[in-house]
Amino acid sequence: MNLIEKIALKALHQVDPERSHSLALTAMRLGIVPLSGLVSTDRLKTNFCGMELTNPVGLAAGYDKNAQVVDALTQAGFGFVEVGAVTPRAQQGNPKPRLFRLTEDQAVINRYGFNNEGMEAAAARLTRRSRRRPVPVGLNLGANKDSEDRAADFANVLASCGPLVDFATVNVSSPNTEKLRDLQGAEALRALLTGVLDVRDTLGKYTPIFLKIAPDLSDQELAEVAEVAMEVKIDAVIATNTTLDREGLKSADKGEKGGLSGAPLFEKSTRVLARLSQLTHGEMPLVGVGGIGSAEDAYQKIRAGAHVVQLYSALAYKGLSLVEDIALGLDGLLARDGFAHVSDAVGTGREDWL
Repeated sequence: MNLIEKIALKALHQVDPERSHSLALTAMRLGIVPLSGLVSTDRLKTNFCGMELTNPVGLAAGYDKNAQVVDALTQAGFGFVEVGAVTPRAQQGNPKPRLFRLTEDQAVINRYGFNNEGMEAAAARLTRRSRRRPVPVGLNLGANKDSEDRAADFANVLASCGPLVDFATVNVSSPNTEKLRDLQGAEALRALLTGVLDVRDTLGKYTPIFLKIAPDLSDQELAEVAEVAMEVKIDAVIATNTTLDREGLKSADKGEKGGLSGAPLFEKSTRVLARLSQLTHGEMPLVGVGGIGSAEDAYQKIRAGAHVVQLYSALAYKGLSLVEDIALGLDGLLARDGFAHVSDAVGTGREDWL
């Protein structure tokens, strides 16, 4: 982190977290944020679900909910970028305040509730994005809070925006929309994913579909999710979203309702990731996310079974330069341990987390 970034982060932390995030997006849109550009080495270049990535470090959904700064993000060092979540209709989300920094824990609690401008606004912006950079862009699909058919909402967003993105994620794991996580049950999940995949087949191009799951599933629930994911042939699973767990937190806002992300999520999400890798016999492509704040964290996720990783919350504390630091640091760790390519390390430390 350079001096300018340190000063900018310190200033942003003096204002309300949601306002701070809005200011950061504005700065990116205006082009006044230093960006790393493409970050890659032969060891880091990888193919994931048919997408050629310059490196395996991606941006998780939630940072750019409305696809406002896609072009800037594809120049920030990420190997792939996920925007959203986007719902069919615009919605305000939950009442403010709804975003809390837990600085002492290097964590964040949010209860946004899928606030976004809707799929038409997202589609308009995605239509205008540059295709010159080799960084895949995906969309996180959401459902409206007051929808009578939430499963149909996911399919509708994909029908609208699917032709404009390189992958899409079915997000049934946000804790901030009432009863949304109920869609992770085997029967409901099978029907939802089948509907989304049917729409995918009408897009005129193959768009990989990912499923994002919660870290709070029981062993039985996780086994059911794995079974359904394999059965319907989903392209990948993202493990995991935020948690409702508050164990071990120290910060004053630890009791706020919402999903917890950041450093305290690392161990729990990595154990779910390793178990999912075991349940799918290493055959399901997996995205490891939850608590990544360093190259060592990313490396542990990969060794636990992740083929690629995503981060978000750590950026609030360490800035966008963290992306390049993690990617190049990961390259060094792979070299140190004798791995010629990142794919060679996938799952090599899985048993440590089981």
